[in-house]
Order: sequence, then C-alpha cells, then structure tokens
Amino acid sequence: MSAEVVEAIPLSKDTNGVYRVGGTRVSLDLVVRAFHRGSTPEEIAQAYPSLQLADIYQVIGYYLKHGSELADYLEHRAREEKEL
Repeated sequence: MSAEVVEAIPLSKDTNGVYRVGGTRVSLDLVVRAFHRGSTPEEIAQAYPSLQLADIYQVIGYYLKHGSELADYLEHRAREEKEL
C-alpha cells in the first residue's frame, strides 16, 4: 500500500484577485506568459529571482492540468494589462 503525497500549490490570491506565486509579488500570468514564450522554469527563475524553482515547476504543472479552469482568469488579466 502506498501513501498519497499531497502538497499545496504555491498560489495565493491577493486582495485584488490576482494570483501570486510562492508568496511573492510575481503573478501567475507572468509565469504562464514566460512559459508560453518558450522559457524553461530555470529561465523563469533567473528572470524572477524571488521565485523558487520548485514553485515554478508546481505552478506550471498546475496550469497544464487546469488550464481550462484558468482560461477566463488569464484572459481577464491580459485585458487588464492592455487597458493599462
């Protein structure tokens, strides 16, 4: 019999409704955008030194597994950015 290991995804929602990674100010959409541009988790960690590499891998994995659930949120964030 094997025990299931469950770890919390290092994402938290701030008071403005923005998902932040690993207790930092780096947003989920920044990490996802960098990933879509072809950046590796290691390159993302170099670009955002406040992030832990393990957190980046977990967040990307979560995004890949739950992308359809996050699609509306990510589209909303992209619209907000364009408006600014």
